[in-house]
Amino acid sequence: MCIRTIETDLNNAPMRCELTAKMSRLSKKIFKYSVLLVALFALMLPKDIWANAKGDKLMEQADSLYAVQQYKEALKVASEALPLAKGTESEADCLNLLAIINIRLSDYESAAHYAKECYAIDQTSGDPDVISSSLNTLAAIYMGANQPKEAEQYVLKGIEMAEKANNPSRMAVLQAMASEVYHAQGDDKKALPYIERAYEIDKQMGNEQRSMVRLAQKASVLIGLHEYEEAEATLRKVIPYLRETPDRHSLGIALNKMGMTMLSQDREQEATLYYQEAADIFQQMGDPYNEVHALRGLYECLWKHDPSRARHCLKRFEALKDSLYNNVSAEKLAKYNAEFGNDWLQIENHEQRRAKQWAIAIAIALAALTIGIWLLMRRHQRHQQRINEELSAHFKELSEKYNVLSEHYDNAINLSGNRDDTTELNVSDREFLERTINSINLLIRKGQPDANRLAEHMGMSLYQLRQRLDSITGEKPQDFIAAVRMRRARYLLDTHPEMNISEVATLCAYNDTPNFTRAFKKTFGITPTQYLDRRKESKV
Repeated sequence: MCIRTIETDLNNAPMRCELTAKMSRLSKKIFKYSVLLVALFALMLPKDIWANAKGDKLMEQADSLYAVQQYKEALKVASEALPLAKGTESEADCLNLLAIINIRLSDYESAAHYAKECYAIDQTSGDPDVISSSLNTLAAIYMGANQPKEAEQYVLKGIEMAEKANNPSRMAVLQAMASEVYHAQGDDKKALPYIERAYEIDKQMGNEQRSMVRLAQKASVLIGLHEYEEAEATLRKVIPYLRETPDRHSLGIALNKMGMTMLSQDREQEATLYYQEAADIFQQMGDPYNEVHALRGLYECLWKHDPSRARHCLKRFEALKDSLYNNVSAEKLAKYNAEFGNDWLQIENHEQRRAKQWAIAIAIALAALTIGIWLLMRRHQRHQQRINEELSAHFKELSEKYNVLSEHYDNAINLSGNRDDTTELNVSDREFLERTINSINLLIRKGQPDANRLAEHMGMSLYQLRQRLDSITGEKPQDFIAAVRMRRARYLLDTHPEMNISEVATLCAYNDTPNFTRAFKKTFGITPTQYLDRRKESKV
């Protein structure tokens, strides 16, 4: 029996080989035509889709480089992203990033140019939160250009906008900026309450690193008030903490301030060590503004004891100072300052005209009370009906978008833990997705939700992670992370309506509220504030 079976198999072997060869040729043809179809489909897509995708990718890369303080590389990538972001929701973000990068590189003329364009876009939006962000950037530009008096008007206007936006995170930044402005003007008594309020806000929000930076800023004010012992005690608490973080910029500033504290107490030898370390940090980072301060302190420490080294410091100090403060930049900044002042004057005049128009309208309504009331009631009813229809349409669209997102991820991920319709996935894929989401949530809590860290946390390469996620969900790692962050944001808004937007942004690993607002709107079609308002209306 066994011999006959073997003989039959041997006789059928040529037939199997021929069938295998045919299947191989057929597979190759299918693969070839599939590639052609994909290429044809890609060519049919609008060019702006590819441009927007490339622009967003470059923006993410530039933002990552800025976060690790590689400012020159970040400037190059952000400049490439700007033409692709023109006319999109990302344009203001790109302009703001370019302005901040140029501040770090002490190119205040370019920073002012980008900040003005960003401010114009943000002002059109009417959102006080993003307007306050632009005003803070402008104040930083004039502070960097050693023009604190001009910076004052922007920071005070920014504080006014932040109060309207009810954004404590932005308020802390602006309060700290106001303290620096008044410290630069020599009014440290006025600067002190601003920095103390900034510190209290960050402390209440549980942001330890920012709280330490605020303490370093407070030390500057204490030095100005000749409270050297308290300033030294504060900095001895701050510097060891900052050494354990990647924030080299804040560490360098704190070292500069410690050097100033030592020098003010005639402790030149100790001050020299702090100033030298600060100068090395800022030279490596390409930050001439702060390096100038370190070199000036070094010169004051060394000129009595080491004249040769002091002359070397003075030579570099003069070269950097000349490059920082030149007449061309001063004239340009003065021009921008006048333009912004004119913009504000136009806004105030417009508001006065509107107030006058309302007064005339009320007078006319009082003159014809019966007819006026009837017309206003009719107008109000139609207006209310139109608003209700628009809200219903927008809410329906939002619900549909969320339902699609929820169905796509809940079926595959079972995020909420109370769904059973995940039978389409095998056990291995479901476990992988659950482990991926757990890792993402852990990285969110650490403030590090990016694809590289996710792959590292899961013990696999980025390529392996991308291939596995794509095979299960069709999503790229960064898009999948963004979806989890947005689901987390929506869940927090649903279950904790008492939380403000900046707190939700922080819990979803967004350090900047405007970026969180734009990401939320890009996903759900409305801002977080609008979403909360509609939830309140739906409950009523």
